Amino acid sequence: MRFLRRQGVFCRTCALASFRDMQADTMVMGWWGPLSVLITPFVLLANLSALSGIRRIPEPVTPGWRPPLNPGKPVFRRPAGILALVPLGLLGLVVLAVPLLLLVGMLTGPDGGDGHPTLTAGSCARNDAPWPEQSLRPVGCGSSQAQYRVVDPTDGPCATRDHIAYPEYSKDGVSLCLHPLKR
Repeated sequence: MRFLRRQGVFCRTCALASFRDMQADTMVMGWWGPLSVLITPFVLLANLSALSGIRRIPEPVTPGWRPPLNPGKPVFRRPAGILALVPLGLLGLVVLAVPLLLLVGMLTGPDGGDGHPTLTAGSCARNDAPWPEQSLRPVGCGSSQAQYRVVDPTDGPCATRDHIAYPEYSKDGVSLCLHPLKR
């Protein structure tokens, strides 16, 4: 990584030519370092302040002792500027994707409270932890892994042999009854 600066007395045309060459070089070669990936976008933006200073320089009125430099094509009409659109596009994608993914994550929320699967009345479940700990997961009622039928306690109180699931396992935070299946 290196920072270059051209100093001197420039006419507007020569200053614009130097700016365009250096900006195009930065757009192509400025990305090739671990810190440069983060610093280059800020350098490109900071260089725009130099461009605004260049535009305030008056046009040359009389020819100097040598002809002015050819400013060439604008930066994004050069091959270097077109090539720079790849890292700039990727950076823009990251800048847009991170807040978008955070927003989607906040809107959708976790899948059942604390990352627990959601159980519904009438479905079947299995506990992969010894009681009284609960690591419930839904399974098909016809499966040999099914241990409990999930019962909604609003249909009546839980039976005496039923287990009570933690509220995290229901979508509305109500503790569901787990009726043991006879196998």
